Parts: sequence; structure tokens; C-alpha cells
Amino acid sequence: MFIPLYDTNRLRHIRLQYVTIGLIVVNAVVYLITSLGGENFTNAAVLGLGFIPSVVHDTAELDPRFVVIPESLSYLTYSFLHADIFHLGGNMLFLWVFGDNVEDALGHVRYLIFYLLCAIAGAAFQGLVGWDSQVPLIGASGAIAGVVVAYLILYPRVKVWVLAFARIPLRIPAFIPLVLWVLFQVVMFVAGGEDQISWACHIGGIIAGAVLVLVLRSRGVPLFAPADEDVAVTRPEQSPVSAPMTPEPPAATPRWGRGNTSSPD
Repeated sequence: MFIPLYDTNRLRHIRLQYVTIGLIVVNAVVYLITSLGGENFTNAAVLGLGFIPSVVHDTAELDPRFVVIPESLSYLTYSFLHADIFHLGGNMLFLWVFGDNVEDALGHVRYLIFYLLCAIAGAAFQGLVGWDSQVPLIGASGAIAGVVVAYLILYPRVKVWVLAFARIPLRIPAFIPLVLWVLFQVVMFVAGGEDQISWACHIGGIIAGAVLVLVLRSRGVPLFAPADEDVAVTRPEQSPVSAPMTPEPPAATPRWGRGNTSSPD
């Protein structure tokens, strides 16, 4: 529906969004490692690090060959795996456009906690909906959904550049594409569309992001902030600058005697 390209939202509290950049780098490196290892290695990584509800809930047992971490850690590790380059690229594009300003509003440490908790919430909600599912869940979409809804709550009026229907470039307020994006996730979850996409994971991330941003945002960071261009800039009043005083020339000294202004005899 909409592909985000760029926003006009400057950073106010941090100089560099290094947590967002770090998350993008980690996701990209993990994808390269798992994809370059060959199909068997990729499948082993998905089974060993992906979130499998039936395994976590002890209704099924994973082949011992693929057990590489405690089952509970898969609530997090799944979010760093991606099925293909398009899956990775789409998630990282959303994170790049919207993550920096959420990091700015929360601070580096709280933002990292926020991101990881949204990922956990996405897996947890997927596990509740599909308790006995044996299909591995992978991808950062749950965490990204939390970032998106946090941005929507913090900066709904900021202008963003998007590609509408992947073709038409538009510069519009953020709330238009983001509200439509959230509604689309809800509709697809209720309708049960496209089995290959975990809409439940997205919903879990959205719920977590909406709650956590209220709790974790830095002191003084407002909700529903206006766009930068909508803020009137006022300058402190300056006292009027007086015209420089031109000193009066001293009275001419009489050439002939004190006080004598008459011409000589």
C-alpha cells in the first residue's frame, strides 16, 4: 500500500541513532550468514532459532539436532532471521525511516529495551493465537510494528515521503499511511488472510508499542507532536537599537580674548 522513503523529522535529543543502525547491521549480518551457509544451514537456523509455538509450549518436541538455544530465547532470536532479501529489506526500510525518531524520543537504552519487548510481544501473541502451531515464526515484523505505532503516537503530523501503491511518490502527514497500515494489519488478522504472514505477530507488536511508548519515552517528550514546519519560531525581544549619538562639536574658542565674540577693532 505505502512504502516509506524519508521523513522530515529531525533528531532533538540524540546526535546519532546508533541503536537503530546497530539493529539494521545485526539483522543484515545474520541474514548473510544464514543465507550464505546453504539451504541446509538456513533450514537448521530457522528451526533452531525461530519461534515455534508448539515447541515452546511443550506440545511438540524439536529434533535434538536443531536444539541450539533454550526454547525461551526463541522469543527474541526469531526476530533476527528473515526468509529472503525482500523480507529483510522491507523490515529494515521501516526501521530506518521511523526508528531513529523513536530512539530519539526514548533514549538509546530504553529504545533497545522497547524494540526487544515488542519483538517478544509479537511472538507471544502469535503463540497465543496458534498455540499448537509447528510453523517457525521468523522476521523483525513484530518489533517493527511496535516502532511504527510508537512513531504514529509521537509524530503523527510530521511529513513523510512515501510511494503509494509502490509507484506514486507523495509527501503527506505520517498519520495517513501509518493509520492505514495499522488498520490493514487488524483487518488481515481478523480475516485470517495469507497464511505465510503472521498478522498476529504484527498485532502483538502494535499493542506492545502503543503501551510501551507511553511508559518509556523520555521526560518532556510530548505525544502527538507537531511537525517541525508547524512550530512557530519566536526570537527573544531585542531592545531597539538607538541611532548612534553624534557628539556635538565643542563650542569654538574665541580667538581674541575670553568671551569676546566681536570682531577686532
